[in-house]
Amino acid sequence: MCWAIVVAALAMLAVLWISAVPALVYFEAVGAFSSTHSANSLGLDRYRVTIERQPIGGIGDNLSGLSYSNKTGTLFAVTNRPPQVVELSTDGHLLRTIALEGVTDPEGITHVAGDRFIIADEGSQSLHWVTIRPNLSRLSLDGGERLKLNIGAMHNMGFEGLSWDASHQRLYVTQEMFPARVIVINGLEADAGLRLEIDEWRPKNWADAFLMDLSSVSLHEPTGNLLLLSHMASMLVEHDSEGSVLSTLPLWRGWHGLERSVGQAEGVAVGPQGEIFIVSEPNLFYRFERL
Repeated sequence: MCWAIVVAALAMLAVLWISAVPALVYFEAVGAFSSTHSANSLGLDRYRVTIERQPIGGIGDNLSGLSYSNKTGTLFAVTNRPPQVVELSTDGHLLRTIALEGVTDPEGITHVAGDRFIIADEGSQSLHWVTIRPNLSRLSLDGGERLKLNIGAMHNMGFEGLSWDASHQRLYVTQEMFPARVIVINGLEADAGLRLEIDEWRPKNWADAFLMDLSSVSLHEPTGNLLLLSHMASMLVEHDSEGSVLSTLPLWRGWHGLERSVGQAEGVAVGPQGEIFIVSEPNLFYRFERL
C-alpha cells in the first residue's frame, strides 16, 4: 500500500509538471519581481495578441524557425518537408518559397546582415551560411560554408533555434531536449581566422529546470535580452544577458487576449518596434504587440 501511494504521488507530480503549471507560477513570480527592478525589458506581460492562429496559405505543414530581416522588413522561416525557406510579410502572408538542396531537416534560420543568413540542419547537426537574394527560388547548400558540431544527443532532439548577435558577432543555438540548452558560438567574424569558442549560456536561479524543451530563441538587439520559446510549456520567457528572468508571455487560452492556446510553437522573432512574431506547426502565424 505504501509503495502504491508513493507511485500515485509521483504520477500526480509528473502530470502536474507536464502541465507546465509549476513553470507558469515560477516565471510569473520571478518576472513580476524582476520587472520592478529593470527598465531594460520588453515587458512581455504588457503584450496582447493582434493576429491569432492565422493559417499561412501555401504552407501545408512543418513550419519552424523564424527571423526578422531588417534589410527586407520581412520574416524568414523554414520547413523540412519539403526542405525550403519561406519568406513572410509581418502580417503573416506568404511572399515566396525557396527550395533547399543539400539539407535534410532544416529547423532554424537567422538573419545575419544584408542577404546573409544561417540555417540549422537538425538532421546533420550542421550550420549553413547562405545568401538569399531577391527573386531567388532555389538554393543549394552542397559545398557551401558550414560548421558541423555533432554535439546533439540524438536525432530529432538537436538544433532547433538560431539567433545572430550582430553586436558581438556570435551565434545563439538552442538544443531542443536531452538536454535543453543554449549554445553560444563566438569567433565567427569574417576574415578573422579560426578562433571558435563554444560555450553554454545558462539561465539563473533554476529557471532552466522549468522549461522542458527549447524550440526557438531570439536576441533582442536593443536590450541584449534573450527570448526563449518552449512549445511543451507553451511559454515565451525573456532573460537578460546574465540569465535573470525579466518577463513572461504564457501562450495559453485566456492570457494576453488569446482565444485558444498556441499549439506547437516553433519559431519566434522580434520586429523593429518590439512586435513579437510566433509561428507554430503546422502553418499558423501569431503577432503580439505592446498595447
